[in-house]
Amino acid sequence: MPKPRFQRRKEDRPQEITAAAFAAFAEKGYAATRVDEVAKRAGVSKGLLYLYFKTKEELFKAVVRSLVMPRVDALTASIDTTELSAEEFLRGPFLDFVKKLPGSPVSVVIRLLIAEGPKHPDLVQFYWDNVVSRGLATITELLERGVANGEFRRSAVNDMPHLVIMPVVFSVVFKLLFEEQTLDTDKLIETQLELLIAHMKGAAS
Repeated sequence: MPKPRFQRRKEDRPQEITAAAFAAFAEKGYAATRVDEVAKRAGVSKGLLYLYFKTKEELFKAVVRSLVMPRVDALTASIDTTELSAEEFLRGPFLDFVKKLPGSPVSVVIRLLIAEGPKHPDLVQFYWDNVVSRGLATITELLERGVANGEFRRSAVNDMPHLVIMPVVFSVVFKLLFEEQTLDTDKLIETQLELLIAHMKGAAS
């Protein structure tokens, strides 16, 4: 039996508030966004918002949990269950995944952290702990699997998986700074990945 409308509405409120917070952060930035404005966008009272999220910092963390962390979880799960070789996974599912990031909500969060992170180091630390470090660990797992299977030779990329995600970060920063300039981010990311794969397959032992 379907739940009464008010019960469904109550269950939806945290997600609706989170979506409103993301829209406000994207439009005005973190510091300039007021909690009462988020409440208004979400169609709830300020007091009700505080029942779900005690601070603006918690709102930002909720945005990351809702829009960013599930992407990392999905990538990790895909790597854990794939029957593809490491190289096949990099050229296929992984490349498809990272190509989508520059125009996704992830790019908005990165922009916020670049612009306002120095004044909010706790938010930067939260993003590192829950997104960046986990993403790097997942990439490292895939690269190590490639070495173990004899696909890749051990190289600097194993020690610096950051190299794999750098074109994504560059694409986000480029679009942030040079909005009027065009950049084929898909081609940039694909080319960098091809160079890294060639390096890992041909690097001197």
